Amino acid sequence: MNASEILATLNQKGVQIWVENEKLNIRSPKGVLTPDIQAEITACKPEILEFLRERNSSPITPTTLLPQGLSLQTIGRLIGETGDQLSLECKEPIIDPKLMAQRLSITFRPLPKGYKNTQILKFRTELEQKLQEYGVKVTPWQQATTEFRYEINIPFTNIKKSIKTRVVKTGINAVIDVDRPSTVRSIAETFAAEKLYQLYSRFILKNRKISVTRIGSLIGWAEDCAAKFIEDPTNTQVIVLTNLDKEFVNFQTPYQQKIKMGLNTLVRTFSEIVIGVSDSQFSILNMNLSDSVFSMDEIDRFVLKSLIPKVYVPILPLPLSKFKLGNYNPQSSSYAQKLVSLSTQLADTNLFPPGSKLSEVIKRQSHRDIVDVIVNGRTGVSYGFVAYAEPPKYIGEIEIPEREWESLTPVNGFNSNEVRQNSIGRRYLKTKIGAEYKFKQIPDICICSARSGSNKTNLQLESDILRIGLTDRLFLDVPEGVDPKTADIKPSYDVYVMLAIALSASLYAPSLINNGMPMIHFHGYPAVEWLQQHEYVMGVDNPSVPCGTYESGVFNFLGIHNLVNQYGTDINLACLIEPDHGTNIITPNLEYLLARLKTGCEQSAIELGGKHFASLKDKSTNK
Repeated sequence: MNASEILATLNQKGVQIWVENEKLNIRSPKGVLTPDIQAEITACKPEILEFLRERNSSPITPTTLLPQGLSLQTIGRLIGETGDQLSLECKEPIIDPKLMAQRLSITFRPLPKGYKNTQILKFRTELEQKLQEYGVKVTPWQQATTEFRYEINIPFTNIKKSIKTRVVKTGINAVIDVDRPSTVRSIAETFAAEKLYQLYSRFILKNRKISVTRIGSLIGWAEDCAAKFIEDPTNTQVIVLTNLDKEFVNFQTPYQQKIKMGLNTLVRTFSEIVIGVSDSQFSILNMNLSDSVFSMDEIDRFVLKSLIPKVYVPILPLPLSKFKLGNYNPQSSSYAQKLVSLSTQLADTNLFPPGSKLSEVIKRQSHRDIVDVIVNGRTGVSYGFVAYAEPPKYIGEIEIPEREWESLTPVNGFNSNEVRQNSIGRRYLKTKIGAEYKFKQIPDICICSARSGSNKTNLQLESDILRIGLTDRLFLDVPEGVDPKTADIKPSYDVYVMLAIALSASLYAPSLINNGMPMIHFHGYPAVEWLQQHEYVMGVDNPSVPCGTYESGVFNFLGIHNLVNQYGTDINLACLIEPDHGTNIITPNLEYLLARLKTGCEQSAIELGGKHFASLKDKSTNK
């Protein structure tokens, strides 16, 4: 591989590489930099150094500007890692599904012998056709896979079992399979494989963590699922077609019950996405646990706006290596205390169901170990977030005239037509509001946020609240006395979304955040009739990218700007919709937020699940 290919591959694995003082610097998640990968980096070090120098020194060519006068590349860099250590991950976000489609390669696993589910067969054929029409490369199974051999040693014996199979190459973004019923033989083999894995893990590995691929090789011989054929599960998603679960998509089914049903379906099929199919409808399920359901005549929109974005940007948490780590005293933070107050008062809304411990949902140790690697050590999953943005921090003039802007200097990694800095390093942004350009200082952003997996309606001040922020790079402050290396204190999946909303509000609607801004996200929607004067909704027609992704942050950033451009800055409450996921609600006033949520829930005008999404879709204008 050349330098560009090596860096792109490492970037997908969460490895950051940059040049500082003419030296190559590397930051990597634990266990990723194997001896083979290190040797490859060493062998290509001169080429990698030269590639990074050229990338950092080359002038950034202007890209298509959005209505607010900014390029997607600039927005992406503003809400991600910035400063001198720009990584390849801070690429220009793709938010057009048609462009996403052109970058995807998908394969269909051959059907099992005698497969006769006519509903799924018909849907499978149409799905393949629609993917190709939108520009997705559908790669035949034989071309998408390569032969793979490995051996497993059975603990406490001299027996070696040689396995020969075909695995899907890393460059394939997704494998589409059908749900395959268990047989007596497959159940017996799975039981044997799991027992062998438990012995291997306990006595050979001694509970050390190993890669997803290695775990798969130990148990894959007994699995009859597409996951066993994946060369790198962090790069290739599994999509399973199965019968529509009418109870799951029924709006009358309690959401807490849907959480268990959805997680069990994903674990049972060992897939990232499950599409349920019936004669007249189909649904889509991923870790967002959306209960979205579509009629058959909506398949065009479904493929473009729902499936393609989910394949293009899979759900992955931000690793701790992305942040500059620090500590803070929760007792001295008024916003941490306000967040605790917000959390306890949200209990009566029932919008934040208790999280699920992965150990309780995923029974097999091998599957738990795989998920543990993928979710970066998180022990549980929760649905929604609560956060409190602190007022933005500025040094010097918040806004400057154009003549002063012209005297500022470029910022490494940014287009100088959009971002510049003054003599003390404060960065200013040239942005467009209406027909007028403004030159505004980019503030330091800080948000008190509940840790991933915490009880969102009963936060503990001393252990559950993190301070995440963005200055010249991402930072994460954990409560004093807590060791992030040993404690389950991971940042929320929605870091990009929180930072994007706070930064965009600071730039375009400062009255929302100047005195602090409560923020919530729940897995449901408000009815359009619930909205009052100066309360707005935005984002209903956005592609349904998964929670907390880079692209999701961009859509939320644009949502604030679009609200201001359309309705002005007199905003009492804003609902930023994430289709197939849920709603972000922000207000400038905690008491107002709580009162409005209480009213909406009492009137059943705000509910978990997709019940009210249709009203927003039919009437996306606001009162």
